[in-house]
Amino acid sequence: MLEYFNSVPFSVTVCDKDGKILEMNETAERVLSHGKHIIGQNLLDCHPEPARTKLMEMLKNHNLNAYTIEKNGVKKLVYQSPWFENGEFAGYIELSMELPAEMPHFVRQPKQ
Repeated sequence: MLEYFNSVPFSVTVCDKDGKILEMNETAERVLSHGKHIIGQNLLDCHPEPARTKLMEMLKNHNLNAYTIEKNGVKKLVYQSPWFENGEFAGYIELSMELPAEMPHFVRQPKQ
């Protein structure tokens, strides 16, 4: 993992086309693995249903998956994007970040 990803307050996880975890930044290791070293493990083994089936569909179809969750009063944005190498599907990159309780939303209109 690029060193500067270890200084950010959000999780970055990278898996290959079969779901094997290739890289995680320090935040992801702390939040997702509860201190265990899980690089090299398959994400399918780390997820219960229905998330496991959803992940299997994503690995097959290569679709973007983005959603928000709330756990213990903390809101998070999860953004899972396929990545490609030489035009071929190579896996997923997941960003997961806490969202502030109050956050401004701006609608930008194109200049006319």
